[in-house]
Amino acid sequence: MDLSGKIWRAVYANDTDAFIPEVWAQESLMILEANMIAGVLVHRNFESEIASFGDVVNTRRPANFTGVRKVDADDVTVQDAEATNVPVRLDQHWHTSFLIKDGEESKSFKSLRETYLEPALASIAQAIDEVVLMQMYRFIAAGNVVGKLGTAIGKSTVIAGREVLNNNKAPVTERRFIVCPNMEGDLLAVGDFTKANEVGDDGTALREGHLGRKFGFDFFMDQNSPTVAAGSTTTAGAVDGSAAVGATTIPMDGHSGVIAAGTWITIAGDMTPQKVTAAVGGAAPTSLTISPGLKTAVVDNAVITFYSPGAINLVAGYAQYYTKTLVINGFTVAPKIGQIVSLDGDAVTANNVYGALSTPTTVALLIDRALSAAVANDAVVGIGPAGDYGWAFHKNAVTLVTRPLAAPAPGTGALASVADFNGLSVRVVITYNGTKQGHLVTVDILGGVELLDANLGCLVLG
Repeated sequence: MDLSGKIWRAVYANDTDAFIPEVWAQESLMILEANMIAGVLVHRNFESEIASFGDVVNTRRPANFTGVRKVDADDVTVQDAEATNVPVRLDQHWHTSFLIKDGEESKSFKSLRETYLEPALASIAQAIDEVVLMQMYRFIAAGNVVGKLGTAIGKSTVIAGREVLNNNKAPVTERRFIVCPNMEGDLLAVGDFTKANEVGDDGTALREGHLGRKFGFDFFMDQNSPTVAAGSTTTAGAVDGSAAVGATTIPMDGHSGVIAAGTWITIAGDMTPQKVTAAVGGAAPTSLTISPGLKTAVVDNAVITFYSPGAINLVAGYAQYYTKTLVINGFTVAPKIGQIVSLDGDAVTANNVYGALSTPTTVALLIDRALSAAVANDAVVGIGPAGDYGWAFHKNAVTLVTRPLAAPAPGTGALASVADFNGLSVRVVITYNGTKQGHLVTVDILGGVELLDANLGCLVLG
């Protein structure tokens, strides 16, 4: 065959899709959802309206209805079908950026996906999971806490979590139970969770080491669920007498030094996180006021462990909705990732309990969401107790809200695409960096988290 005059062109696997942003965005969305755990288990709210960082959007707390009895002669009782609006601030802009050098661009999209995109989305999924999981601490205010710090969880802990949700009239469907790795290990050692003849799963739990659905909960192990290591600076005192279940005033002795409001404590026998809201006696304290109150009665001379707080170290203080790293001082040991954080020494409320993210130091602290109120210089930064933390909840306890980000304006030289599906929205922007000699890829998500109903979940301690 005469092939003269034909123009031949080499064809490579990456000729058509290596830098098409629509492909990157769709792949990003699939990878993100596959890597998230907590983020896909809570209520999600998405609308296609483009939003900006700091915008406030409204999601809805599902309506509550009351069943009413009637006889044949009665008319039905009509109830308003209303769902409460809950404002959510879009104060979370998660992103990962990476540079693909010119020499790497000859790889197929499949190779670029495995080398760059998957790790990038895994990092975003972890960041979202950490933020969502830190909302577990917001159930302390309502006293929705089960288990004890330092005691392995077991069947009784799970049943206690079920009782909390039942007593609070949480829907019996779509209940979830997230455990940290240590807690999963504790439950896998419990025969009720693994024995094939009792579980009825043909031995799957025993063979594959997962917990599945038990006691009305779907169980999930999340590596981002916090285990707060011991090592924070602590001091000690003791109960002077005794205190009953529910007590918020604790007589004490054996401690030298002023106890600042905002200090977190545990009391032997109770072993739940308690926040000091006031102390009587100055440098020789004789009484503590705590919140939310004892879950278990404590006896005379029960040891009280105080987790020494730090303070805000910025003369101007921080404005409401500040979202970046806080400058702190007063700590001799850095707070731990996932540790409870409170600010200002206020009484425990749903809005001022946070969780520590990233890698805290003795002088820098990043918390899970924007400040709910302004914080002054020298405000007390309280840190919570060591131990394992998990979360039992109904889907509608917390919401994760995402909104699309705007694509760069035409003519800027940027390739961009936004993909959304199943309550998530991801943007991918690709630009060429002449100085670095490569394509800069940024994957980002705009969102926010908010507590919908404190009655639909509980903090689990171990």
